[in-house]
Amino acid sequence: MSGHSKWANIQHRKGRQDEKRGKIWTRIIREITVAARAGGGDLSANPRLRLAVDRAKGANMPADRIKYNIDKATGNAEGITYEEIRYEGYGIGGAAIIVDTMTDNRVRTVAEVRHAFAKFGGNMGTEGSVAFQFKHCGQIIFAPGVSEDKVMEVALESGAEDVITDDDGAIEVITAVADFETVKNALEAVGLTPDDAQVTMRAENPIEVTGDDAARMQKLLDALEDLDDVQDVYHNAELETDDL
Repeated sequence: MSGHSKWANIQHRKGRQDEKRGKIWTRIIREITVAARAGGGDLSANPRLRLAVDRAKGANMPADRIKYNIDKATGNAEGITYEEIRYEGYGIGGAAIIVDTMTDNRVRTVAEVRHAFAKFGGNMGTEGSVAFQFKHCGQIIFAPGVSEDKVMEVALESGAEDVITDDDGAIEVITAVADFETVKNALEAVGLTPDDAQVTMRAENPIEVTGDDAARMQKLLDALEDLDDVQDVYHNAELETDDL
């Protein structure tokens, strides 16, 4: 099936991540720490830790640093205890936003998230106010030019729920969370390396935000992503600006 183009938005996000690699590493270390403490340090028995380690490798984190943080977490070393908190709200034009945080200070975090929403034209919502507009799933994305037939054949045979070709030729594979690794590994095994792959909150009904509103929305998203306690920001806005 055909979908709305999102390739420029993906590339913009990846560019932002490259600009702030230090913060990306900090967020990944937090995720490794929480995952290892919750499920142990054995990658084969801890899917959440496997995904965190894959993300660390994708961000070019050295293997010894990954191992050190797993060992530190599973060795019950003294350190900071992180709490996972999700915030929901609205951006420009009523766009839905989910902000996932990992923090050692709930009061600080909620104040910073609320301030970012207010400063850049958004509004904090209550728990559950926008989450119903998203699907928790695996998302594997291939750049325009990759064989749609080959991706579709391998993805569906390995358990994917759907394969979507966007307007610009990018291919999006959707999986259940439990099947994400299986499908990703099957695609990579035949030489299909995705440009982006993650377990995410995928917007069910994207809304188009254009012009000045898109620029304002991007500023709000950037402000949220720049907060130290924020792990991930999800939204349903398809941003159309000259800068993306």
